[in-house]
Amino acid sequence: MAEITTEMIKTLRERTGAGILDCKKALEEAEGNMDKAAEVLRKKGIASADKKSGRAAVDGVVGSYIHHDNKLGVLVEVNCETDFVARTDEFKSLVKEIAMQIAAMSPRYVSKEEVPSEEIEKEKEIYKQAAIVDGKPENIAERIAEGKINKFYEENCLLEQSYIADQKKKISDLIKEHIAKLGENIVVRRFVRMRLGEDEIIVAEK
Repeated sequence: MAEITTEMIKTLRERTGAGILDCKKALEEAEGNMDKAAEVLRKKGIASADKKSGRAAVDGVVGSYIHHDNKLGVLVEVNCETDFVARTDEFKSLVKEIAMQIAAMSPRYVSKEEVPSEEIEKEKEIYKQAAIVDGKPENIAERIAEGKINKFYEENCLLEQSYIADQKKKISDLIKEHIAKLGENIVVRRFVRMRLGEDEIIVAEK
């Protein structure tokens, strides 16, 4: 096994924000490989974040994003557990990223749980009938429709969308990483998106 040096621990800590002991253990587990150690910490962090997801998040901030032409604006409420975390630059930066995501990708819902069941059934039926018209058997058409519903979620639900700054992760993954880093549950409560001249104002809440 490669020797785990103080410099390696420092580098990994700067990269991931994890504690010294956690970084040391991750490097030992990864036999000194920095990328593998970072992945070990990420997996442990997400597991830890999942445990925190049931905790009440009653503090937080309302963040905003106004496009440079002043014709597109977003307000988003993101909750955490304490005012201490709400005031950190890390949390405020996350809220800003989420506001920019909403501005760029115009989701209609916070999560897939908020999508009305009647809308899902309507979309599924449209996809299914289109597949049948295309000559697919009904059982295959049903599977195609299910796949397209997943795509519908990815396009219309904020937490299911690919993060614009890193397409390899979803917004839900981005939030979990911050839960692990900040040690508190984080929840996107609601958002409003409006564009000058458009009749529709997108309002979504959890």
